Amino acid sequence: MIVGLIISIFLGVGGWFFAEDLLRVMGAEEAVVKSGTNYARIVFAGNTAIMMLFLINGAFRGAGQAHLAMRSLWIANGLNIILDPLLIFGIGSWAGFGLDGAAIATTFGRSIGVVYQFYHLFNGKHKLKILGRNLLVRWETIKKIIDLSLGGMGQFLIDSISWVALTRMNAEFGSAALAGYTIAFRVLIFTILPAWGLSGAAATLVGQNLGAKEVDRAEKAVWLTTRYNVIFMASVTGIYLLFSQQLAGFFTDIPEVQEIAAQGLWVISIGYVFFAVGMVLTQAFNGAGDTKTPAWINTGVLLAMEVPLAYFLAFPMGLKYLGIFIAIAFCHSFHALVSLYFFKKGKWKTKMV
Repeated sequence: MIVGLIISIFLGVGGWFFAEDLLRVMGAEEAVVKSGTNYARIVFAGNTAIMMLFLINGAFRGAGQAHLAMRSLWIANGLNIILDPLLIFGIGSWAGFGLDGAAIATTFGRSIGVVYQFYHLFNGKHKLKILGRNLLVRWETIKKIIDLSLGGMGQFLIDSISWVALTRMNAEFGSAALAGYTIAFRVLIFTILPAWGLSGAAATLVGQNLGAKEVDRAEKAVWLTTRYNVIFMASVTGIYLLFSQQLAGFFTDIPEVQEIAAQGLWVISIGYVFFAVGMVLTQAFNGAGDTKTPAWINTGVLLAMEVPLAYFLAFPMGLKYLGIFIAIAFCHSFHALVSLYFFKKGKWKTKMV
């Protein structure tokens, strides 16, 4: 928590001062930069709440208390859903804050979610609890945490760089392409998050079973989780293939944006079964303490392959945003196959945390 707090403060301060520049780097038009800068600054100011929410939830899941993680997200997202329309559009004679209201609602909801987490961490009633003696700074422990987390940070850093690069490419094709791309990913994330939560169970089961020297049971848990995740993602794929146009139409009535979003849903969902496998195996590596293997896989596939392939298909090949969608589906499928290869090699079984 201490390490996460320090990192979040640095990111928040940097993001606050460079919010406008970051939006321009992302290819935002001047009108978007003007209206979005305050939104970005508010979100960056609440960066500590975001970091704590996901960090503590990871600790809850690792301790086998996923129900607490789920409840904190219910609180955070529930408040966000309730406050969004009130703070954006106002109520009665009050006109609301507009776009800034969305950022305020998100930040407030996540902050209350963290308050809920802190209550359960400090009340001493659960497996995972923080007592007075735990508040002492132990540099050896912090060093071990940083060593383990470097791989995890690398995974998200590479993933984020790839996402920013793809978004920047999409911006070259105009506001409609960027809006369609954003809508497609909002819908996709809605189904990816449950799959990611299921994958998190693999991390917990692997960590607990390896700690108990039950290596075979750890591997069986991974394959069982993979099976359930594949079934879920295959079901979702069918929905996207059949109803991509209708789902896109729920978020926009602009025909061009709707068509682009529908294409994104259709193309990317083709690789969903592979996504399911890749997510579980990545979390299995992390649960075993082998955070560097998925970081290197991300570097090789998502950065060294996905970004150049997306650029080649979008620009030289002239496929535009469709080329970017194809690159995402192909490279994430390939990512799963590479992860499967390294998982079967079994080096993760020998990791000692």
